[in-house]
Amino acid sequence: MISMTELFTEHRPWGYYTILDEGESYKVKKLVINPGERFSLQTHKFRSEFWTVVEGNPVIVCGESTKEYTIGEHVLIPRETLHRLENKTDSRVIVIEIQNGSYLGEDDIVRYADDYNRIKG
Repeated sequence: MISMTELFTEHRPWGYYTILDEGESYKVKKLVINPGERFSLQTHKFRSEFWTVVEGNPVIVCGESTKEYTIGEHVLIPRETLHRLENKTDSRVIVIEIQNGSYLGEDDIVRYADDYNRIKG
């Protein structure tokens, strides 16, 4: 388990995330999405995610739904559901993500569309 003094941050093309806590079947992240950036359109085989907006107004795709969210709103992304988080504004977006599942590795991402050419052939 990570203690609060051992926070891990990883930079990505869209911004960065910081792991706030994790256990055997859960992980909590702070996601910071830069203005004009977005995640790949993706699914996860082994985990679900629960996103809560704490700053900004992201557009979230979850399955067939696309909606702009505001501070305090949240969305559950079930395992194997197509999803994307996008920041169409001029200010950063911050989302708290809670992952639950049997495997929580970063390689549990299947990308269907990606602005940063990270789709593996």
